Amino acid sequence: MLTDVQIAQSAQMKPIKEIAAGLGLAEDDLELYGKYKAKISLEAISKVKENKDGKLVLVTAINPTPAGEGKTTTMIGLSQALNKLGKKSIVAMREPSLGPCFGVKGGAAGGGYAQVVPMEDINLHFTGDIHAITTANNLIAAMLDNSIQQGNPLDIDTRQIVWKRVVDLNDRALRHIVVGLGGKVNGVPREDGFDISVASEVMAILCLATSLEDLKQRAGRMIVAYNHAGEPVTVDDIKATGAVTLLLKDAIKPNLVQTLDHTPVFVHGGPFANIAHGCNSVMATQLALKLGDYAITEAGFGADLGAEKFLDIKCRQAGLKPDAVVIVATVRALKMHGGVAKKDLGEENLEALRKGIENLEKHIENIAKYGLPSVVAINAFPTDTEAELELLNEICQSKGVDVAISKVWAQGADGGIELAEKLLEILETKEADFKPLYDVELPIADKIKTIAKEIYGADDVVFTKKVVNKIKKYTEQGLANLPICVAKTQYSLSDDPSLLGRPEGFTVAINDLIPNTGAGFLVAISGDIMRMPGLPKVPAAVNMDIDEDGTIVGLF
Repeated sequence: MLTDVQIAQSAQMKPIKEIAAGLGLAEDDLELYGKYKAKISLEAISKVKENKDGKLVLVTAINPTPAGEGKTTTMIGLSQALNKLGKKSIVAMREPSLGPCFGVKGGAAGGGYAQVVPMEDINLHFTGDIHAITTANNLIAAMLDNSIQQGNPLDIDTRQIVWKRVVDLNDRALRHIVVGLGGKVNGVPREDGFDISVASEVMAILCLATSLEDLKQRAGRMIVAYNHAGEPVTVDDIKATGAVTLLLKDAIKPNLVQTLDHTPVFVHGGPFANIAHGCNSVMATQLALKLGDYAITEAGFGADLGAEKFLDIKCRQAGLKPDAVVIVATVRALKMHGGVAKKDLGEENLEALRKGIENLEKHIENIAKYGLPSVVAINAFPTDTEAELELLNEICQSKGVDVAISKVWAQGADGGIELAEKLLEILETKEADFKPLYDVELPIADKIKTIAKEIYGADDVVFTKKVVNKIKKYTEQGLANLPICVAKTQYSLSDDPSLLGRPEGFTVAINDLIPNTGAGFLVAISGDIMRMPGLPKVPAAVNMDIDEDGTIVGLF
Protein backbone atom coordinates (compact mmCIF):
# COMPACT_ATOMS: atom_id res chain seq x y z
CA MET A 1 0.00 0.00 0.00
CA LEU A 2 1.32 3.45 -0.93
CA THR A 3 1.89 6.00 1.83
CA ASP A 4 0.32 9.44 1.68
CA VAL A 5 3.56 11.07 0.60
CA GLN A 6 4.07 8.45 -2.14
CA ILE A 7 0.54 9.07 -3.45
CA ALA A 8 1.17 12.82 -3.40
CA GLN A 9 4.52 12.44 -5.18
CA SER A 10 2.89 10.46 -8.00
CA ALA A 11 0.21 13.13 -8.60
CA GLN A 12 -0.04 14.85 -11.97
CA MET A 13 -0.65 18.45 -10.95
CA LYS A 14 -1.99 21.12 -13.27
CA PRO A 15 -0.22 24.49 -13.43
CA ILE A 16 -1.84 26.69 -10.81
CA LYS A 17 -2.71 29.20 -13.54
CA GLU A 18 -5.13 26.61 -14.97
CA ILE A 19 -6.75 26.02 -11.57
CA ALA A 20 -7.16 29.78 -11.16
CA ALA A 21 -8.62 30.14 -14.66
CA GLY A 22 -11.33 27.62 -13.72
CA LEU A 23 -12.32 30.02 -10.95
CA GLY A 24 -12.44 33.00 -13.29
CA LEU A 25 -9.11 34.41 -12.10
CA ALA A 26 -6.61 35.79 -14.61
CA GLU A 27 -2.84 35.36 -14.42
CA ASP A 28 -2.55 38.99 -13.32
CA ASP A 29 -4.67 38.11 -10.27
CA LEU A 30 -1.98 35.70 -9.09
CA GLU A 31 1.38 36.05 -7.39
CA LEU A 32 3.12 32.83 -8.39
CA TYR A 33 5.27 30.74 -6.06
CA GLY A 34 6.57 28.34 -8.71
CA LYS A 35 4.26 26.39 -11.03
CA TYR A 36 1.86 24.91 -8.49
CA LYS A 37 1.34 27.52 -5.77
CA ALA A 38 0.09 31.09 -5.92
CA LYS A 39 -1.18 33.87 -3.73
CA ILE A 40 -4.29 35.79 -4.74
CA SER A 41 -3.65 39.53 -5.05
CA LEU A 42 -5.58 41.95 -2.86
CA GLU A 43 -6.82 43.66 -6.04
CA ALA A 44 -8.37 40.41 -7.26
CA ILE A 45 -10.08 39.89 -3.89
CA SER A 46 -11.61 43.38 -4.15
CA LYS A 47 -12.87 42.65 -7.68
CA VAL A 48 -14.96 39.62 -6.64
CA LYS A 49 -16.53 41.17 -3.51
CA GLU A 50 -19.79 41.85 -5.35
CA ASN A 51 -20.16 38.21 -6.43
CA LYS A 52 -23.03 36.27 -4.92
CA ASP A 53 -22.07 34.00 -2.02
CA GLY A 54 -22.21 30.24 -2.38
CA LYS A 55 -23.21 27.83 0.39
CA LEU A 56 -20.91 27.59 3.43
CA VAL A 57 -20.36 24.12 4.91
CA LEU A 58 -18.32 23.53 8.07
CA VAL A 59 -16.57 20.19 8.64
CA THR A 60 -15.96 19.36 12.31
CA ALA A 61 -15.53 16.15 14.33
CA ILE A 62 -15.89 14.27 17.59
CA ASN A 63 -13.19 14.70 20.24
CA PRO A 64 -10.01 13.28 18.68
CA THR A 65 -8.39 10.05 19.84
CA PRO A 66 -5.19 8.19 18.92
CA ALA A 67 -7.43 6.01 16.71
CA GLY A 68 -7.88 8.90 14.28
CA GLU A 69 -10.91 10.65 12.80
CA GLY A 70 -9.81 12.03 9.41
CA LYS A 71 -11.58 15.41 9.44
CA THR A 72 -9.27 17.13 6.93
CA THR A 73 -9.26 14.10 4.64
CA THR A 74 -13.07 13.96 4.73
CA MET A 75 -13.36 17.69 3.98
CA ILE A 76 -11.09 17.39 0.94
CA GLY A 77 -12.81 14.25 -0.34
CA LEU A 78 -16.24 15.83 0.11
CA SER A 79 -15.28 18.79 -2.05
CA GLN A 80 -13.82 16.46 -4.67
CA ALA A 81 -17.07 14.47 -4.69
CA LEU A 82 -19.20 17.60 -5.08
CA ASN A 83 -17.17 18.59 -8.12
CA LYS A 84 -17.54 15.09 -9.56
CA LEU A 85 -21.31 15.56 -9.24
CA GLY A 86 -21.04 18.67 -11.39
CA LYS A 87 -21.04 21.25 -8.61
CA LYS A 88 -18.50 24.07 -8.20
CA SER A 89 -16.90 23.38 -4.85
CA ILE A 90 -13.85 25.00 -3.28
CA VAL A 91 -11.96 24.02 -0.12
CA ALA A 92 -10.84 26.64 2.41
CA MET A 93 -8.51 25.04 4.95
CA ARG A 94 -5.79 25.80 7.47
CA GLU A 95 -2.02 25.81 6.94
CA PRO A 96 -0.14 23.05 8.75
CA SER A 97 2.14 24.06 11.61
CA LEU A 98 5.69 22.67 11.58
CA GLY A 99 5.30 21.78 15.27
CA PRO A 100 2.91 18.84 14.89
CA CYS A 101 4.36 17.94 11.48
CA PHE A 102 7.64 17.06 13.21
CA GLY A 103 5.95 16.04 16.46
CA VAL A 104 3.00 13.65 16.71
CA LYS A 105 0.96 13.62 13.55
CA GLY A 106 3.25 14.23 10.59
CA GLY A 107 1.73 16.10 7.63
CA ALA A 108 -1.64 17.85 7.59
CA ALA A 109 -2.79 18.07 3.98
CA GLY A 110 -5.32 15.24 3.99
CA GLY A 111 -4.52 11.63 3.23
CA GLY A 112 -4.72 8.83 0.69
CA TYR A 113 -6.57 9.96 -2.43
CA ALA A 114 -8.09 12.98 -0.69
CA GLN A 115 -5.01 15.14 -0.45
CA VAL A 116 -3.95 18.69 -1.23
CA VAL A 117 -0.79 19.05 -3.29
CA PRO A 118 2.07 19.87 -3.47
CA MET A 119 1.87 18.09 -0.13
CA GLU A 120 5.56 18.44 0.80
CA ASP A 121 5.56 22.18 0.16
CA ILE A 122 2.34 22.76 2.10
CA ASN A 123 3.73 20.92 5.13
CA LEU A 124 7.23 22.44 4.93
CA HIS A 125 7.35 26.27 4.94
CA PHE A 126 4.77 26.62 2.09
CA THR A 127 4.75 30.31 1.06
CA GLY A 128 6.31 31.53 4.30
CA ASP A 129 3.14 32.81 6.01
CA ILE A 130 3.90 31.27 9.41
CA HIS A 131 7.50 32.49 9.25
CA ALA A 132 6.18 36.01 8.64
CA ILE A 133 3.85 35.67 11.64
CA THR A 134 6.74 34.41 13.79
CA THR A 135 8.93 37.34 12.78
CA ALA A 136 6.18 39.92 13.31
CA ASN A 137 5.43 38.51 16.77
CA ASN A 138 9.07 38.51 17.79
CA LEU A 139 9.65 42.01 16.43
CA ILE A 140 6.97 43.18 18.87
CA ALA A 141 8.76 41.33 21.70
CA ALA A 142 12.12 42.87 20.73
CA MET A 143 10.69 46.40 20.52
CA LEU A 144 8.92 45.93 23.85
CA ASP A 145 12.13 44.89 25.60
CA ASN A 146 14.03 47.67 23.85
CA SER A 147 11.57 50.26 25.14
CA ILE A 148 12.21 49.01 28.68
CA GLN A 149 15.98 49.04 28.08
CA GLN A 150 15.95 52.57 26.66
CA GLY A 151 14.73 54.27 29.82
CA ASN A 152 11.24 52.70 29.93
CA PRO A 153 9.37 55.84 28.76
CA LEU A 154 6.02 53.97 28.87
CA ASP A 155 6.59 52.99 32.53
CA ILE A 156 6.03 49.31 31.67
CA ASP A 157 5.71 47.00 34.67
CA THR A 158 8.01 44.07 33.82
CA ARG A 159 5.88 41.87 36.08
CA GLN A 160 2.86 42.53 33.85
CA ILE A 161 4.20 41.75 30.38
CA VAL A 162 1.68 39.54 28.56
CA TRP A 163 3.40 39.29 25.16
CA LYS A 164 5.41 36.10 24.60
CA ARG A 165 7.90 35.18 21.95
CA VAL A 166 7.01 32.35 19.53
CA VAL A 167 8.59 29.63 17.42
CA ASP A 168 6.78 27.20 15.09
CA LEU A 169 8.14 24.04 16.71
CA ASN A 170 7.18 21.93 19.71
CA ASP A 171 9.86 23.00 22.22
CA ARG A 172 8.82 22.53 25.85
CA ALA A 173 12.17 23.87 27.15
CA LEU A 174 11.12 27.35 26.02
CA ARG A 175 7.82 27.46 27.94
CA HIS A 176 9.33 29.34 30.88
CA ILE A 177 12.63 31.19 30.50
CA VAL A 178 14.50 34.24 31.80
CA VAL A 179 15.74 36.87 29.35
CA GLY A 180 18.09 39.82 29.72
CA LEU A 181 20.85 38.00 31.62
CA GLY A 182 24.51 38.94 31.28
CA GLY A 183 24.66 42.53 32.43
CA LYS A 184 23.09 45.87 31.58
CA VAL A 185 24.11 45.79 27.94
CA ASN A 186 21.93 42.68 27.36
CA GLY A 187 18.66 44.17 28.56
CA VAL A 188 16.53 44.04 31.69
CA PRO A 189 16.27 40.58 33.30
CA ARG A 190 12.72 39.28 33.48
CA GLU A 191 10.71 36.09 33.21
CA ASP A 192 9.50 35.27 29.70
CA GLY A 193 8.40 32.31 27.62
CA PHE A 194 7.55 31.04 24.17
CA ASP A 195 4.25 29.94 22.66
CA ILE A 196 4.04 28.03 19.39
CA SER A 197 3.70 30.47 16.47
CA VAL A 198 0.20 29.44 15.47
CA ALA A 199 -1.07 30.36 18.96
CA SER A 200 0.20 33.92 18.54
CA GLU A 201 -2.35 36.71 18.46
CA VAL A 202 -0.62 37.77 15.25
CA MET A 203 -1.91 34.57 13.64
CA ALA A 204 -5.39 35.34 14.99
CA ILE A 205 -5.49 38.87 13.57
CA LEU A 206 -4.25 37.64 10.20
CA CYS A 207 -7.00 35.01 10.16
CA LEU A 208 -9.75 37.41 11.20
CA ALA A 209 -8.71 40.49 9.19
CA THR A 210 -10.77 41.43 6.13
CA SER A 211 -8.19 43.75 4.52
CA LEU A 212 -4.66 45.05 4.96
CA GLU A 213 -6.00 48.17 6.68
CA ASP A 214 -8.12 46.03 9.03
CA LEU A 215 -5.00 43.98 9.81
CA LYS A 216 -3.07 47.16 10.67
CA GLN A 217 -5.86 48.41 12.96
CA ARG A 218 -6.00 45.04 14.72
CA ALA A 219 -2.21 44.93 15.13
CA GLY A 220 -2.16 48.36 16.75
CA ARG A 221 -4.79 47.33 19.33
CA MET A 222 -2.92 44.26 20.60
CA ILE A 223 -2.01 44.55 24.30
CA VAL A 224 1.62 43.66 25.07
CA ALA A 225 1.96 44.74 28.71
CA TYR A 226 0.60 46.97 31.48
CA ASN A 227 2.24 50.00 33.05
CA HIS A 228 2.67 50.55 36.79
CA ALA A 229 -0.72 52.29 36.89
CA GLY A 230 -2.33 49.12 35.54
CA GLU A 231 -3.12 50.65 32.14
CA PRO A 232 -2.65 48.59 28.94
CA VAL A 233 0.35 49.15 26.67
CA THR A 234 -0.35 48.33 23.02
CA VAL A 235 1.59 47.69 19.83
CA ASP A 236 0.62 51.24 18.82
CA ASP A 237 2.19 52.53 22.03
CA ILE A 238 5.57 50.90 21.27
CA LYS A 239 5.26 52.21 17.69
CA ALA A 240 5.59 48.77 16.08
CA THR A 241 2.30 48.74 14.12
CA GLY A 242 3.64 49.85 10.74
CA ALA A 243 6.60 47.47 10.79
CA VAL A 244 4.40 44.53 11.87
CA THR A 245 1.94 45.20 9.05
CA LEU A 246 4.82 45.47 6.60
CA LEU A 247 6.07 42.02 7.61
CA LEU A 248 2.58 40.61 6.97
CA LYS A 249 1.85 42.36 3.65
CA ASP A 250 2.23 39.13 1.65
CA ALA A 251 1.16 36.68 4.35
CA ILE A 252 -2.34 38.20 4.39
CA LYS A 253 -2.98 37.06 0.80
CA PRO A 254 -4.69 33.63 0.54
CA ASN A 255 -2.76 30.76 -1.04
CA LEU A 256 -4.22 28.74 -3.93
CA VAL A 257 -3.31 25.08 -4.51
CA GLN A 258 -5.21 21.97 -5.69
CA THR A 259 -6.29 18.48 -4.67
CA LEU A 260 -5.09 15.31 -6.41
CA ASP A 261 -8.00 15.65 -8.84
CA HIS A 262 -7.53 19.43 -9.33
CA THR A 263 -10.26 20.73 -7.02
CA PRO A 264 -9.20 24.29 -6.04
CA VAL A 265 -8.09 24.80 -2.45
CA PHE A 266 -7.32 27.95 -0.48
CA VAL A 267 -4.84 27.11 2.29
CA HIS A 268 -4.42 30.08 4.59
CA GLY A 269 -3.97 30.62 8.31
CA GLY A 270 -3.40 27.91 10.85
CA PRO A 271 -4.14 28.36 14.53
CA PHE A 272 -4.86 25.31 16.72
CA ALA A 273 -8.39 25.08 18.09
CA ASN A 274 -7.29 23.85 21.51
CA ILE A 275 -5.02 26.84 22.24
CA ALA A 276 -6.29 29.38 19.69
CA HIS A 277 -9.46 29.97 17.66
CA GLY A 278 -8.71 27.16 15.24
CA CYS A 279 -9.99 28.44 11.88
CA ASN A 280 -8.51 29.34 8.53
CA SER A 281 -8.60 32.98 7.39
CA VAL A 282 -11.78 34.97 6.86
CA MET A 283 -10.35 36.24 3.57
CA ALA A 284 -9.82 32.71 2.22
CA THR A 285 -13.30 31.60 3.31
CA GLN A 286 -14.93 34.66 1.76
CA LEU A 287 -12.95 34.15 -1.44
CA ALA A 288 -14.16 30.52 -1.65
CA LEU A 289 -17.74 31.73 -1.13
CA LYS A 290 -17.44 34.35 -3.89
CA LEU A 291 -15.79 32.04 -6.44
CA GLY A 292 -17.68 28.78 -5.85
CA ASP A 293 -21.18 27.46 -5.32
CA TYR A 294 -20.01 25.54 -2.24
CA ALA A 295 -17.25 26.58 0.18
CA ILE A 296 -16.14 23.62 2.31
CA THR A 297 -14.12 24.64 5.35
CA GLU A 298 -12.97 23.12 8.63
CA ALA A 299 -12.30 24.07 12.23
CA GLY A 300 -9.78 22.27 14.38
CA PHE A 301 -10.36 19.29 16.67
CA GLY A 302 -13.87 18.48 17.96
CA ALA A 303 -17.01 20.57 17.72
CA ASP A 304 -16.53 21.61 21.37
CA LEU A 305 -13.44 23.57 20.29
CA GLY A 306 -13.07 24.44 16.61
CA ALA A 307 -16.76 24.53 15.66
CA GLU A 308 -17.72 26.55 18.75
CA LYS A 309 -15.03 29.14 17.98
CA PHE A 310 -15.83 29.15 14.26
CA LEU A 311 -19.47 29.88 15.05
CA ASP A 312 -19.11 32.19 18.05
CA ILE A 313 -15.97 34.11 16.99
CA LYS A 314 -15.22 33.85 13.27
CA CYS A 315 -18.78 33.86 11.94
CA ARG A 316 -19.86 36.55 14.39
CA GLN A 317 -16.98 38.86 13.46
CA ALA A 318 -17.09 38.25 9.70
CA GLY A 319 -20.86 38.09 9.29
CA LEU A 320 -20.67 34.55 7.91
CA LYS A 321 -23.78 32.37 7.95
CA PRO A 322 -23.09 28.63 7.63
CA ASP A 323 -25.65 26.48 5.81
CA ALA A 324 -24.77 23.04 7.18
CA VAL A 325 -22.24 21.12 9.27
CA VAL A 326 -20.54 17.76 8.67
CA ILE A 327 -19.49 15.90 11.85
CA VAL A 328 -16.70 13.37 11.21
CA ALA A 329 -16.21 10.23 13.29
CA THR A 330 -14.78 6.74 12.98
CA VAL A 331 -16.13 3.56 14.52
CA ARG A 332 -12.64 2.97 15.93
CA ALA A 333 -12.51 6.34 17.68
CA LEU A 334 -16.02 5.95 19.08
CA LYS A 335 -15.09 2.55 20.54
CA MET A 336 -12.05 4.18 22.15
CA HIS A 337 -14.39 6.77 23.68
CA GLY A 338 -16.33 3.76 24.94
CA GLY A 339 -13.31 2.42 26.81
CA VAL A 340 -11.64 0.06 24.29
CA ALA A 341 -7.83 0.00 24.22
CA LYS A 342 -6.19 0.96 20.93
CA LYS A 343 -4.83 -2.56 20.38
CA ASP A 344 -8.36 -4.02 20.55
CA LEU A 345 -10.13 -1.58 18.22
CA GLY A 346 -10.22 -4.07 15.34
CA GLU A 347 -12.64 -6.32 17.21
CA GLU A 348 -16.41 -5.81 17.08
CA ASN A 349 -17.68 -4.34 20.34
CA LEU A 350 -21.24 -3.02 20.21
CA GLU A 351 -21.41 -2.25 23.93
CA ALA A 352 -18.34 0.00 23.79
CA LEU A 353 -19.55 1.58 20.57
CA ARG A 354 -22.93 2.42 22.12
CA LYS A 355 -21.11 4.03 25.06
CA GLY A 356 -18.70 5.93 22.80
CA ILE A 357 -21.46 7.23 20.55
CA GLU A 358 -22.49 9.42 23.49
CA ASN A 359 -19.57 11.68 22.53
CA LEU A 360 -20.92 11.99 18.99
CA GLU A 361 -24.44 12.60 20.29
CA LYS A 362 -23.20 15.57 22.33
CA HIS A 363 -21.58 17.14 19.27
CA ILE A 364 -24.78 16.64 17.26
CA GLU A 365 -26.75 18.35 20.02
CA ASN A 366 -24.25 21.20 20.18
CA ILE A 367 -24.48 21.97 16.45
CA ALA A 368 -28.29 22.00 16.72
CA LYS A 369 -28.00 24.72 19.39
CA TYR A 370 -26.68 27.04 16.67
CA GLY A 371 -29.73 26.42 14.48
CA LEU A 372 -27.72 24.43 11.92
CA PRO A 373 -28.54 21.10 10.21
CA SER A 374 -25.85 18.43 10.28
CA VAL A 375 -24.85 15.10 8.75
CA VAL A 376 -22.50 12.53 10.28
CA ALA A 377 -19.64 11.29 8.08
CA ILE A 378 -18.17 7.94 9.14
CA ASN A 379 -14.61 7.71 7.89
CA ALA A 380 -14.56 4.02 6.94
CA PHE A 381 -12.02 1.43 8.10
CA PRO A 382 -11.84 -2.20 6.90
CA THR A 383 -12.44 -3.40 10.47
CA ASP A 384 -15.89 -1.73 10.69
CA THR A 385 -18.61 -4.39 10.90
CA GLU A 386 -22.16 -4.25 9.53
CA ALA A 387 -23.57 -4.52 13.05
CA GLU A 388 -21.47 -1.58 14.24
CA LEU A 389 -22.46 0.61 11.29
CA GLU A 390 -26.12 -0.34 11.71
CA LEU A 391 -26.05 0.63 15.41
CA LEU A 392 -24.36 3.92 14.61
CA ASN A 393 -26.92 4.72 11.91
CA GLU A 394 -29.83 3.79 14.19
CA ILE A 395 -28.69 6.09 17.02
CA CYS A 396 -27.95 9.03 14.70
CA GLN A 397 -31.32 8.64 12.98
CA SER A 398 -32.98 8.82 16.40
CA LYS A 399 -31.31 12.23 16.75
CA GLY A 400 -32.72 13.28 13.38
CA VAL A 401 -29.31 13.18 11.67
CA ASP A 402 -28.33 11.17 8.59
CA VAL A 403 -25.15 9.10 8.41
CA ALA A 404 -22.96 8.71 5.33
CA ILE A 405 -20.05 6.30 4.94
CA SER A 406 -16.98 8.10 3.60
CA LYS A 407 -14.28 6.13 1.77
CA VAL A 408 -12.38 9.12 0.39
CA TRP A 409 -8.99 8.02 1.75
CA ALA A 410 -9.05 4.91 -0.46
CA GLN A 411 -11.24 6.09 -3.34
CA GLY A 412 -10.93 9.89 -3.52
CA ALA A 413 -13.99 11.61 -5.02
CA ASP A 414 -15.80 8.31 -5.68
CA GLY A 415 -15.62 7.48 -1.97
CA GLY A 416 -17.34 10.74 -1.04
CA ILE A 417 -20.38 10.58 -3.34
CA GLU A 418 -22.74 9.25 -0.65
CA LEU A 419 -21.70 12.02 1.74
CA ALA A 420 -21.93 14.68 -0.98
CA GLU A 421 -25.42 13.56 -2.00
CA LYS A 422 -26.69 13.55 1.59
CA LEU A 423 -25.18 17.00 2.16
CA LEU A 424 -26.87 18.35 -0.98
CA GLU A 425 -30.18 16.91 0.18
CA ILE A 426 -29.80 18.64 3.54
CA LEU A 427 -28.94 21.94 1.86
CA GLU A 428 -32.05 21.66 -0.29
CA THR A 429 -34.51 20.48 2.36
CA LYS A 430 -33.36 21.92 5.70
CA GLU A 431 -33.21 25.62 6.43
CA ALA A 432 -30.30 26.94 8.48
CA ASP A 433 -31.21 29.47 11.15
CA PHE A 434 -27.74 30.31 12.42
CA LYS A 435 -27.39 32.14 15.70
CA PRO A 436 -24.38 32.34 18.04
CA LEU A 437 -24.57 30.53 21.36
CA TYR A 438 -24.39 33.62 23.58
CA ASP A 439 -24.83 37.38 23.52
CA VAL A 440 -21.48 39.19 23.74
CA GLU A 441 -23.07 41.73 26.09
CA LEU A 442 -23.27 39.08 28.82
CA PRO A 443 -20.72 39.49 31.64
CA ILE A 444 -17.39 37.72 31.02
CA ALA A 445 -17.97 35.00 33.65
CA ASP A 446 -21.44 34.27 32.29
CA LYS A 447 -20.13 33.79 28.75
CA ILE A 448 -17.51 31.33 29.96
CA LYS A 449 -20.11 29.46 32.00
CA THR A 450 -22.47 29.32 29.01
CA ILE A 451 -19.79 27.66 26.85
CA ALA A 452 -18.77 25.25 29.61
CA LYS A 453 -22.32 24.21 30.51
CA GLU A 454 -23.96 24.23 27.09
CA ILE A 455 -21.11 22.92 24.91
CA TYR A 456 -18.96 20.85 27.27
CA GLY A 457 -21.77 19.66 29.56
CA ALA A 458 -20.07 20.94 32.72
CA ASP A 459 -21.93 21.41 35.99
CA ASP A 460 -20.09 24.63 36.78
CA VAL A 461 -16.95 26.72 36.28
CA VAL A 462 -14.35 27.50 38.94
CA PHE A 463 -12.35 30.72 38.55
CA THR A 464 -9.03 31.23 40.33
CA LYS A 465 -8.56 34.42 42.34
CA LYS A 466 -6.24 35.71 39.60
CA VAL A 467 -8.97 35.24 37.00
CA VAL A 468 -11.59 36.91 39.19
CA ASN A 469 -9.30 39.93 39.50
CA LYS A 470 -8.66 39.96 35.75
CA ILE A 471 -12.37 39.79 34.97
CA LYS A 472 -12.85 42.86 37.15
CA LYS A 473 -9.93 44.67 35.49
CA TYR A 474 -10.96 43.87 31.91
CA THR A 475 -14.54 44.87 32.65
CA GLU A 476 -13.34 48.24 33.95
CA GLN A 477 -11.21 48.63 30.80
CA GLY A 478 -14.23 48.14 28.53
CA LEU A 479 -13.34 44.62 27.33
CA ALA A 480 -16.35 42.82 28.80
CA ASN A 481 -18.24 42.67 25.49
CA LEU A 482 -15.64 40.52 23.72
CA PRO A 483 -16.40 36.86 22.85
CA ILE A 484 -14.50 34.10 24.63
CA CYS A 485 -11.87 31.77 23.18
CA VAL A 486 -11.37 28.88 25.62
CA ALA A 487 -8.00 27.12 25.56
CA LYS A 488 -8.84 23.54 26.55
CA THR A 489 -7.70 19.97 25.99
CA GLN A 490 -8.97 18.58 22.69
CA TYR A 491 -9.23 15.01 23.95
CA SER A 492 -12.22 15.45 26.24
CA LEU A 493 -15.39 17.50 26.45
CA SER A 494 -14.09 18.41 29.91
CA ASP A 495 -10.77 20.05 30.78
CA ASP A 496 -9.38 16.65 31.87
CA PRO A 497 -7.93 14.75 28.85
CA SER A 498 -8.52 11.38 30.54
CA LEU A 499 -12.33 11.80 30.66
CA LEU A 500 -13.42 10.31 27.33
CA GLY A 501 -16.93 9.74 25.99
CA ARG A 502 -19.52 12.10 27.44
CA PRO A 503 -18.41 12.89 30.99
CA GLU A 504 -20.89 14.16 33.56
CA GLY A 505 -20.67 15.84 36.94
CA PHE A 506 -17.48 17.78 36.23
CA THR A 507 -16.42 21.37 36.70
CA VAL A 508 -14.14 23.40 34.41
CA ALA A 509 -11.26 25.29 36.04
CA ILE A 510 -10.28 28.63 34.48
CA ASN A 511 -6.74 29.48 35.54
CA ASP A 512 -5.95 32.54 33.45
CA LEU A 513 -7.59 35.12 31.21
CA ILE A 514 -5.61 36.81 28.44
CA PRO A 515 -6.83 39.83 26.43
CA ASN A 516 -6.49 39.45 22.65
CA THR A 517 -7.86 42.89 21.80
CA GLY A 518 -6.52 42.86 18.25
CA ALA A 519 -8.19 39.54 17.51
CA GLY A 520 -11.27 40.71 19.36
CA PHE A 521 -11.65 38.04 22.04
CA LEU A 522 -10.55 37.04 25.53
CA VAL A 523 -8.59 33.78 25.91
CA ALA A 524 -9.69 31.73 28.92
CA ILE A 525 -7.06 29.14 29.91
CA SER A 526 -8.64 25.98 31.33
CA GLY A 527 -7.13 23.01 33.10
CA ASP A 528 -3.46 22.27 32.42
CA ILE A 529 -3.48 23.27 28.74
CA MET A 530 -0.21 24.79 27.46
CA ARG A 531 0.28 27.01 24.43
CA MET A 532 3.68 25.50 23.68
CA PRO A 533 3.39 21.75 22.94
CA GLY A 534 6.20 19.30 23.61
CA LEU A 535 7.58 16.52 21.43
CA PRO A 536 6.54 12.89 22.04
CA LYS A 537 9.04 10.18 22.99
CA VAL A 538 9.52 9.33 19.31
CA PRO A 539 8.85 12.46 17.23
CA ALA A 540 7.64 12.11 13.65
CA ALA A 541 10.85 13.89 12.65
CA VAL A 542 12.83 10.74 13.51
CA ASN A 543 11.39 8.95 10.46
CA MET A 544 11.83 11.81 7.98
CA ASP A 545 14.59 12.00 5.39
CA ILE A 546 15.42 13.16 1.88
CA ASP A 547 17.57 11.33 -0.66
CA GLU A 548 20.13 12.65 -3.13
CA ASP A 549 17.43 13.13 -5.78
CA GLY A 550 15.34 15.27 -3.43
CA THR A 551 12.67 12.62 -2.75
CA ILE A 552 11.15 13.05 0.71
CA VAL A 553 10.21 10.07 2.89
CA GLY A 554 8.44 9.82 6.23
CA LEU A 555 6.57 13.12 6.09
CA PHE A 556 3.30 11.21 6.54
